[in-house]
Amino acid sequence: MENDALIPHVCKIIDIKQETPDVKTFYIVGEDGKKPFEHIPGQCAMLLVPGLGESMISITSSPTVTDHLEFSVKKCGCLTSWLHAAEVGQEIAIRGPLGNGFPVDTVFKGKDILVIAGGIGIAPVHSVVNYMMDHRSDYGRIQVIYGSRSKADLVRLEEMQTVWKKSPNTEIDLTIDNPEEGWDGHVGFVPPYVTEMNPDPSMTVIMCGPPILIHLSLDALKKLGFKDTQVFTTMEMRMKCGIGKCGRCNIGDKFVCKDGPVFSFDQLGELPPEY
Repeated sequence: MENDALIPHVCKIIDIKQETPDVKTFYIVGEDGKKPFEHIPGQCAMLLVPGLGESMISITSSPTVTDHLEFSVKKCGCLTSWLHAAEVGQEIAIRGPLGNGFPVDTVFKGKDILVIAGGIGIAPVHSVVNYMMDHRSDYGRIQVIYGSRSKADLVRLEEMQTVWKKSPNTEIDLTIDNPEEGWDGHVGFVPPYVTEMNPDPSMTVIMCGPPILIHLSLDALKKLGFKDTQVFTTMEMRMKCGIGKCGRCNIGDKFVCKDGPVFSFDQLGELPPEY
């Protein structure tokens, strides 16, 4: 299919997986049954339903998945509610890829990587982790610190426990907010857990989640000796049109959709504090 981020591709849902009570993963191909376009980990796509609206969603699958795209979507609005009611075979329009991805083949290559995520924030970084797993020799140690409200709200939990944990030199540390029956893992919020895990301050960090998690985790990292240049995040929630036309994602002299959504915190530090 011709790759033009301005032109929506008519696609089809070929599979749906219930991840948590309010998150589903949608497996999507183009009309020709193939992957509609190539992408870089961290890029997004606009999912459109004519007559209903559109929504910017992170691409959850790694570029190494060659036959389809995956989107892990939380039910939280009109379009996402429509998606959660959709069935296999449903057609949907997709425009992408949009934005810039994480520098997996440049800055991250050869580094030890720390991934910090909360809730549905695991979706944008899932693509990065699986990409590194599929190119494992290109990266050093990989540590994932991920938390959610409850065990049932941990997105892609089975994959983390059965695939990620078995990858060499990889550590998966999970936490939930409150104790519950059947959970024998860590209990507590992600930022204090980061402090407790005391990660090596030479690691490169990828972080995604609710704003409060990002700000408190960044404070924890700084106290451990991390610098802003080492920490990357994605601001895809600020993206609207995705092509730099509407101006809704403008912060200072940057457009999140054109200059991001991936930024290091030293780059964000040069922008007005509204982000």
